[in-house]
Amino acid sequence: MLSNMEETVRYNYRLRPGSRARQALIADWHRTRFLWNDAVAKMRNGEDVSFKTLSASLTAKRAELDWLKAGAQVTQQQELRTFAQALTHSFKVKGRRRPRFKSVNKARLSLAYTTNGFSLEDGRLRLAKTPPIPVVWSRELPSKPSSARVYQDSLGQWYVSFVVQRATQPAPPATGAIGIDWGVSETATTTDADYDLAHIGHRQREARTLANAQRKMARRRRPRGQAQSNGYKQARLETARIAKAAQRRNVHTARMWSRRIVDDHQLIAIEDFKPKFLSKSTMARKTADAAVGTIKSTLIEYAERAGRKVVLVKPAYTTMTCNQCFARTKRLGLDVRKFNCLSCGLSEDRDRNAAKTILAVAGQGHTSVDGVRRSGPPLGVAALAAT
Repeated sequence: MLSNMEETVRYNYRLRPGSRARQALIADWHRTRFLWNDAVAKMRNGEDVSFKTLSASLTAKRAELDWLKAGAQVTQQQELRTFAQALTHSFKVKGRRRPRFKSVNKARLSLAYTTNGFSLEDGRLRLAKTPPIPVVWSRELPSKPSSARVYQDSLGQWYVSFVVQRATQPAPPATGAIGIDWGVSETATTTDADYDLAHIGHRQREARTLANAQRKMARRRRPRGQAQSNGYKQARLETARIAKAAQRRNVHTARMWSRRIVDDHQLIAIEDFKPKFLSKSTMARKTADAAVGTIKSTLIEYAERAGRKVVLVKPAYTTMTCNQCFARTKRLGLDVRKFNCLSCGLSEDRDRNAAKTILAVAGQGHTSVDGVRRSGPPLGVAALAAT
């Protein structure tokens, strides 16, 4: 990658809004939520919900409704634009749901601003029709932001996300290749034992504390239709805080491990593991604790940003296939931790063998074991590392 190239990235910062600013942001969000739900109702009635039509109806609504006119028009326009984009995306992507109603109790507060809706002055964020908000500047902005999004997380904390242009950092030269197999006892087993990722279990360590907090929240919960007490809201916040802490540790682990893999390898062959199929099995809790989906997506993001070659290999038969002669053995039970090839006599840890098989598949330009078997014997792992 060239050093003079730029990339579009997001920079997130913590916000410290005062009481008046919080009230203004919440009021603006209720206005945008009203417009979103109105667009969803029109969509279900078969009316025209293109952005041009919705934008024209917004102008008429702001002339009629004073409470809607009191809010920032830029956030309302952006909400309708987001709705139109989400609707278009739902038609293009198979299985994608169409936009649904936003519930006041379940939807997260989020407001989008273009350049004419926000500015930065004296270290504070000035939003349209909102008092200035102090920003916790954890790092400097690399360029002038082109847009901003203010949102609130599950803990009630406020953040702003700026879209900026940043000069790309050239990745260090690398010639190695590595194959990665996902697991449960070990989160990631690679062709090189030095890069294995052990099961850390951040959520498991917090399981008892989280269970106590959830029981407290259940005891304080009032029947449906009754307003929840402050004690229940406090217990719910404590539960979210514990879960959020474990999630952040998993994200940190994913970033540190992915950086090591990307810095030292040019070819990265990854098992295209789908954690969803384990969601109803006995391994669901441990799989969720390992956060395989988070680690996998982080690794792919870092590798593509560094210009590395990433190959996703289908997991079918990788555990049952020898990485040397590609002979396939019978299905191995989870209690069998050793792979023994009856054709060439190879004996190796089953996960290590699967990682080497994944690398051999990717090295020959395929994405499945069957494709390599049809094309002839695989390229050895040692030869792949040398290329």
